[in-house]
This record gives sequence, structure tokens and C-alpha cells, in this order.
Amino acid sequence: MVTQMRSARLHEPGKPLRIDRVERPQPRPSDVLVEVRACGVIPNMNAIFSGTLWNHLPPLPASVGLDAAGIVAEVGENVAGVATGERVYVNPWLSCGECAYCRRGDPMLCTCAAFQGYFGFFPQSHRALATYPFGGFSEYITASPDRLVILPDGVTFDQGARFGYMGTSFAALRAGKVGGGSSIAINGITGTLGAGATLLALAMGATCVLGLGRNREVMARLKTLAPERIHTLALGEGPIADWMRAHTDGLGVDVLIDCSGRAAAAATTAQALHGLKRGGIAINIGALTETLAIEPIRFMTARLAFRGSNWFTTGEGQLMADMAGAGVLDLSPLTVQAYPLERINDALEAVKARPGGLVNIVVHPHQ
Repeated sequence: MVTQMRSARLHEPGKPLRIDRVERPQPRPSDVLVEVRACGVIPNMNAIFSGTLWNHLPPLPASVGLDAAGIVAEVGENVAGVATGERVYVNPWLSCGECAYCRRGDPMLCTCAAFQGYFGFFPQSHRALATYPFGGFSEYITASPDRLVILPDGVTFDQGARFGYMGTSFAALRAGKVGGGSSIAINGITGTLGAGATLLALAMGATCVLGLGRNREVMARLKTLAPERIHTLALGEGPIADWMRAHTDGLGVDVLIDCSGRAAAAATTAQALHGLKRGGIAINIGALTETLAIEPIRFMTARLAFRGSNWFTTGEGQLMADMAGAGVLDLSPLTVQAYPLERINDALEAVKARPGGLVNIVVHPHQ
């Protein structure tokens, strides 16, 4: 029986990851062991691993890797409903099950929340990180069955490894009640979150998708997905709110998905807010840090809303998988750039260039 495995570990913040040989984890009676076939590499990873942000890194050296997809290799003796050989995505969201939010059935607000193989949101997140200490840049990881998304045969492991960012966009679209006939705007459409939101909005029936961004090449590629439904505007080419209203019969959009990140200018979001229709909602999923000025009286009189959305539930992940399996959600536009585990640092370097939201950079731990 194999007792060891390879795992990419962070030994020092801001330094390259090292490929170490470590003891293969054994699943607890209530857990499963997953053989990782693909793990996503996301734009924010380099910033997190630098150790300079607010995020609480696991104790070092730490096995890292966020979005793992693979095959269930073993099941604990108390696990029912999950079988060996099943193809899964592992939702890395960890919650304590004990705090006031978890007890009321809202683990997404857990006061001890953490991402397996990534970071904790609070100092007290260390227990969750210690319970599941292996990240997706490992040959094997353990997980609780309630965090498994079953992947249909038509969804590849590489596509499953994109579910983290896809799910973040999906939860925001659901919060905005996007459906048939909806009009939405995506600020930052060319990024990983924005491209995922575009694919999902089309699948959910949005008839008008307006995209704001800088990368004209990616915007042109996205428009080819549904030329009659998708319209794009490069930042600086014209007044944002006027353009949004011009494409929605003067009303504005039902939902604004704001994917602008830490380094983005809040002024763009502020302009896009003026393109919301009465009763519309803006949802930030990009972690914009610059202070955003709003006009409370306008939000009151037009019954507008602004909220944040962070990650997604396993149930929402399963809905995405089922939509893809049924052919409703088309993941084929994603272009895969795959790296073996030994080249994990090359993959992290490649994502720094932000090659565009449809490029899916993944690591294959068993190669």
C-alpha cells in the first residue's frame, strides 16, 4: 500500500513552493480520500502566498492548493452515499458547525471559516485548517462528504478545477435572481470571475449581458459566444451608465456583477451603479478595496441594493455541475493550460500575466 505522496508546500511566504514527499493522509471514519487529478491555479494565489495581506496562512510548511477535482479513492467507515471511483470536485470551504451562524444553517458566515489548502479568514480558523491540512497541489487530500460535488461524465477534471471561481460568480447571479429575460452588467468581464459569470449568465437565460473591461481581445472572444446577447465596452471608450442604458431601452440593468479587485478604481464601479434600473442590485465579488461613495437617497428612492457575495455552497456547486452535465452550461470555451506538479511555480508565474478569463490554468498532481 502506498504510504507517501508528493505535495507542493509553502515553506516561507513569498518564496517558491517546494515539492515535498510526505505521509499520505488517512481518511477519518467520517471523511473520504480523494486522488487529485487537477487543481486550479487562480490569479490571487501569488498575493495570498506572499503573506502580506490580511489572510491567515496555515502553519508553515503548509500544503497548498485550492480547487481540487479527482476521484474518490477511499471512504471512511461512517460515510454513506459516496462510493469509491466517483468523480468529484472538492469544495474547499471549511466551517466549524458550532458558531451562531453555522447553528442557524448559514455556514458561509462561519466565524471560523477557512479555505482548505489556502487560508483562514480569522485567527480562530486554525482548527479547521489543521483538521484538513492538505491542499489540492497534492496527490491526495481528505474531505468531508458534504463538500463533494459529483461531476457528470461530460465535465472534465480540468473543468471541475475551475468551479471555485465559477461558483463565486454563480452564487452572485443567484443572489441577483438572474433568469430568463434578465439584463446584467459585468464590471471586469475579461477576468476569471467575469468570464465565468458570462458563461453562467447565458446558461441561466440572461438576454442582455453587458461587459466592461480592458482586454479587448478577450472581450471580442466573449462576444462570439452570443453576439446578439453580449455587448462590451472597453474602459475609457465612453460614459458607462449612458452605454448601459442605451442597451436596455433606457431602463438600465437588473443586476451589476462587480468583479473589480483590490487594485481596481472604485470610480468605475460608481459609474456602473448609475446604470442600474430602478429596483436593481449590485453585487461585489471581486474584493474591491478602494472606498466607494454611494448616494443613499438614490438607493432609497430607486429601491436599489448593494451587497457582497463570497464563495458558494456545495449545493450551488452541484447545480452548476448538473447544468454542465445537461448541456445547459457550456464549459467548452475554457482553454486549458496544464502543468505537472514539478512545474507548480511555473504555473503560478503564468497566472501572474492574467492571460484572460477563458484561460484555465491547472496543475496535474499525478504527472
